Amino acid sequence: MPLTITPAQPQDLDQIMAIEQAGFSPAEAATEASMAERIRLISDTFLVARQGATVVGYVVGPAFNHRYLTDELFAQSTPNAKEDAYQTVLSLAVSPAHQGAGIASQLLTALAQVARQQHRQAITLTCLKRLIPFYERNGYVNEGVSASAHAGETWYNLVLPLTDEL
Repeated sequence: MPLTITPAQPQDLDQIMAIEQAGFSPAEAATEASMAERIRLISDTFLVARQGATVVGYVVGPAFNHRYLTDELFAQSTPNAKEDAYQTVLSLAVSPAHQGAGIASQLLTALAQVARQQHRQAITLTCLKRLIPFYERNGYVNEGVSASAHAGETWYNLVLPLTDEL
């Protein structure tokens, strides 16, 4: 079945939460309320990968005006501001049954297309050390350890330039 990538819809929430909880520890995972708020406020940068009616993965993050994520971004969502220079990734996850098929990379590519259309300069995210090679294969540059204390983990700042301005 072909893969389609579309903005998240409220009716996708249960499937999104199942993937979120399978992909992240309880301390790392977003709450159902925060995911619902993200769908409501930033659906243009909350993309889901579907096979038929089944959500098999997603990527989500708000626009932001700083190069690196802050822990506050995980706590409260705000609508995307047109003038923000950066697109963030708060969460990228693929259902365990669909991992290894390139879906996460396709979601990153789709988000980069949206970010370019919105005139963002770069995409910024934090990830665990074990995920750095995946993001580097997708063009991201490791810019070192993040100041984030989210979930008590050590996070790394990764940035994908979208323009020559960086």
